[in-house]
Amino acid sequence: MTTLTPEQRQEIQGAGEEPVRLADPETQTEYVILRADVYDRIRALAEDMRAAYPLAMKVFGQDGWDDPQMDEYNVLDPRT
Repeated sequence: MTTLTPEQRQEIQGAGEEPVRLADPETQTEYVILRADVYDRIRALAEDMRAAYPLAMKVFGQDGWDDPQMDEYNVLDPRT
């Protein structure tokens, strides 16, 4: 595990409860530093949502989403 630099620690302390954004000057990629407990909660929520997806699709099918007239919306589905 990498440890924080003094500059990063100072940014985190100054941000309080807010996440800290860092940029890689070579790639211009932005990163966000979150406390581990916050990250773990977000990850758990995302996993819960992913687990509910098959049930939601079943309900959508029962509500008419399987109707052939709805096929035009399939182009919006990133899984296809």
